[in-house]
Amino acid sequence: MANPLYDGLFGIHAGNVAPFLQLTDGRVISYRDFLASSAQIANLTAEIGLNPGDRIAAQVEKSPQALALYAACAQAGLVFLPLNTAYTVDELSYFIENSGAALIVCDARSEKSLTHVAQQQGARLETLNADGTGTLPDLARAMPESFATVDRGGDDLAALLYTSGTTGRSKGAMLTQTNLLSNAQALVGKWGFTADDVLLHALPIFHTHGLFVATNVTLAAGSSMIFMPKFDLDQVIASLPGATAMMGVPTFYTRLLDDPRFTRELVSHMRLFVSGSAPLLAETHLQFEQRTGHRILERYGMTETNMNTSNPYDGERRAGTVGFALPGVELKITNPDTGETLPDGEVGQIEVRGPNVFKGYWQMPEKTAAELREDGFFITGDLGRIDEDGYLHIVGRNKDLIISGGYNIYPKEIELVLDDQPGVLESAVIGVPHPDFGETVLGVIVPENGATPDTDAMMEAVRGSLARFKHPRKLVVLDELPRNTMGKVQKNILRAQYQKMFAG
Repeated sequence: MANPLYDGLFGIHAGNVAPFLQLTDGRVISYRDFLASSAQIANLTAEIGLNPGDRIAAQVEKSPQALALYAACAQAGLVFLPLNTAYTVDELSYFIENSGAALIVCDARSEKSLTHVAQQQGARLETLNADGTGTLPDLARAMPESFATVDRGGDDLAALLYTSGTTGRSKGAMLTQTNLLSNAQALVGKWGFTADDVLLHALPIFHTHGLFVATNVTLAAGSSMIFMPKFDLDQVIASLPGATAMMGVPTFYTRLLDDPRFTRELVSHMRLFVSGSAPLLAETHLQFEQRTGHRILERYGMTETNMNTSNPYDGERRAGTVGFALPGVELKITNPDTGETLPDGEVGQIEVRGPNVFKGYWQMPEKTAAELREDGFFITGDLGRIDEDGYLHIVGRNKDLIISGGYNIYPKEIELVLDDQPGVLESAVIGVPHPDFGETVLGVIVPENGATPDTDAMMEAVRGSLARFKHPRKLVVLDELPRNTMGKVQKNILRAQYQKMFAG
């Protein structure tokens, strides 16, 4: 039966002594040594009684060992659940309980606060720190450096990623081996990656972009990565001369453009710059091309589908568009009310079908049925149009989802915290344009009659309950919220009213 994901991304490098990870401290980890360490972790998971299909929830800092944990899950047939390092214990409790995780891996700093969560779930808890220390690597070190890869099929789950919606709890997107492998192979072909490439990797690896795009593409091509713990402007500028490609979010590129050291000469040898996870402003496109001579390649994907479209590698990369459907991916624009396909030029909802599209939402059959059609087309919730040349333009979302710096933010979750504060009658949370993050969070507060809400105290409450990327950049107090005749809050009016608040 074999194991498509492990065989296609990792197993092909057995015995390969070429560099895989180049670390900022000067160390270089070969493919062979990386696979030996991941096999040790795979052996440990078997030793402690984990079985194929079990979930491993990991809230850990970016490190070679964290990446090896992902490889170990693939080899042992386990389902990898990476979690944002900014999530609070309250947020983690839901993900761990909902997924039924059998093993929780966290930073030692979080061990005490997560012990109770693990005990409630009946899960084992191990630690892994940013410097590679912790109980997980300590235990794995005593294990053999080879592991008999577990047989899995292409339709078996490989990962579980939680994604925000506009109603209800976060949903666990079930990604199969085929979903991940097919998308990596398609991107290698479309973007021209080879074993000669060196990718500058400054993205987090708890997110689709850093893990299933950047890392999987590198593995599929046999390339090397300059593996940075996070985006650090000085380190990126120092490392660019050793790279051939870079993947980033718009914030990376705006920060580079703000630095006079970022010059045409610095990147004259580079082959490719890719941007995603949030819309790239046309102004940023233009400034980047004028400064460097390179035109950023923008693409479009989401948690449930991996990558759907890409601007061409060879051909015109159009600012404000996300290009064409990837090989094997079908895309259409439909009427949200009838589901009928619309002609090119008309705006409608974007639907996609292909080997990249997820299996459904974990333990949410009704949500799955509502968004994944019987014929395999997934209703993305994004609104778009296809122009006369076939390029896809994303014009908005038919959900109130906020995407800030590449992270999905669910407004209702923030509104519940704000509504619970003293003196607040109701609230509305919206996304407004931001030059660095694409969008940022704005909270609109309506006070109770005669009350004067303490916005500083409200922000403190938000900080205690929610991850930092969900915090409103500002709170605005209004007498009332705009509503339609049915009493529904018209967030589109609020977005229009405050769209220039953070411009410039």
